[in-house]
Amino acid sequence: MTVVPLPPAEASRCKRLKASTHREHDSVDQLVVAARPFESRERYARFLQVQYQFHGSLVGLYQDEQLNRQLPGLHGLSRFAAVQQDMQDLLLQQPPLPTRVRVSPAQALGWLYCCEGSNLGAAFLFKWAQHLGLDGTCGARHLAAHPQGRALHWQAFVAGVDELSLTQLQETEAIDGAIAAFDAYRSHLHNVFDARH
Repeated sequence: MTVVPLPPAEASRCKRLKASTHREHDSVDQLVVAARPFESRERYARFLQVQYQFHGSLVGLYQDEQLNRQLPGLHGLSRFAAVQQDMQDLLLQQPPLPTRVRVSPAQALGWLYCCEGSNLGAAFLFKWAQHLGLDGTCGARHLAAHPQGRALHWQAFVAGVDELSLTQLQETEAIDGAIAAFDAYRSHLHNVFDARH
């Protein structure tokens, strides 16, 4: 097993989060590709179920008052409503609302880092969705770029997270939260795609 050294402590928080979760991130990327969610609309419908479970579980974090004080405007970043609309566009029945993630504020930062970071990779997913006749107005709303643009939106989010003052324990909790978020997404992928090939 190759051990990848972590960046020095003076590196930004989000760079440390990235270094600490690269295996989990790569694993999720590989699973998404293996699931072939853009092979057909039927498989894309399953992908929407994964997105529904993950984004729906994070609604409470995006609405949390303390987190919104730390990261102003956070409440407006959730993509769950867009996922719900995408499912309606495709006439898919929506399951019961997912159980909300309940974690410490520091762990929540890790979960949010994972979720917001996924919007960068969604640029490729959005292009693939267009091959299925889906776009930002029908079926793939939650994959569309933020009005500011993906890069600027991500840079603003990263700056907000990096500027927060955390204890060493909270830094560790943030990393634990990010790892847990990737693990949760991987679990949703398995639950939806493994049952039916």
